[in-house]
Amino acid sequence: MGIGNKQLTGFPHIVKIKGICGGEAIIEGTRIAVWHIVGYYYKAGMSVEDILTEWDYLTPPQVFSALAYYRYNRDEIDQVCLRNSYEQWLETYAHAKFEKISG
Repeated sequence: MGIGNKQLTGFPHIVKIKGICGGEAIIEGTRIAVWHIVGYYYKAGMSVEDILTEWDYLTPPQVFSALAYYRYNRDEIDQVCLRNSYEQWLETYAHAKFEKISG
């Protein structure tokens, strides 16, 4: 169900495009990943209105669609959030940087 490099997800405003945000689900026409909205804003307790204030060029339907995508693809988005977390960065990369500096 793709158009060129764009893969439709079945959720309005949410697509996956090879080469954009690692091919993860994004809000169409932006480089804002669903995991970013969920991980940094929604899970931090921000309301849709708060998210819209932070990202003033997004529309309510775009944000609601991102949250709906998360609702039905929770495992996928949670895994992406984990891969992009500070804790994962520390575990994967910080020790290498420390070894390079101290070695």
